[in-house]
Amino acid sequence: MKIKRHNIAVRFTHWVTAISIFILIFTGFGQMPVYKRYYIDQIPGLSWSSNFHITLGIHYLAAIVLIFISFYYLFYLLYSEKWDIFPRKGDFKESIQIFASLVGLAQEPENDKYLAEQRLAFAVTAFSMIALIITGMLKVYKNMPGVELSTGTVFWLAQLHNLFTVILVVSIIAHLAAFLIKDNRPLVTSMFTGKIDRNYVINRHSIWWKKLNSNNKEFYIENPINNEQTEEREIACL
Repeated sequence: MKIKRHNIAVRFTHWVTAISIFILIFTGFGQMPVYKRYYIDQIPGLSWSSNFHITLGIHYLAAIVLIFISFYYLFYLLYSEKWDIFPRKGDFKESIQIFASLVGLAQEPENDKYLAEQRLAFAVTAFSMIALIITGMLKVYKNMPGVELSTGTVFWLAQLHNLFTVILVVSIIAHLAAFLIKDNRPLVTSMFTGKIDRNYVINRHSIWWKKLNSNNKEFYIENPINNEQTEEREIACL
């Protein structure tokens, strides 16, 4: 039996954000002579990657998409009032306990819908994105006609933009590396299908399971046998 973990709005936000960030990082490095120096532009299909004007244009388009999806997710949170991804008091200590449990040094705590480490990772990623959007917009603003910023301001804008780019890249690497852990792998599938196995929820997300049982709503799930839509009584997070 499957339980709904992510609705279409969350999955849409996740994948649009992921794709736009990947494009931004790739084209951002393209603003430097990296791809020509290391012959990246010699790879079939990537000859454009060392062209400053092309990478800059794509970078701006991806930035517009990221800004759009950021506001979309903000309005979604305000409308749905689903704040379960936000950090809570004690998350840092709980994250250490989770990591310790992986090597047998502690018992994993009871988890809500999201693990403490996932909530902290979301905070770091969200803060980095906000900082990148603000500094990026200021970098564009300085190039507008009639706008003059001091050399020091321009320098620190670039440094802050680069700093938060590095922080974002590190957080993405850590995010992906976390799914190498066997216990986390079922969460990957749920970001594609929106569903997760009920036994997994019972065993690892007991706090969330209790909340689902208290709500006990009806929803449509996909019949694994004949692939038809059948209405069943089940627990869901809509």
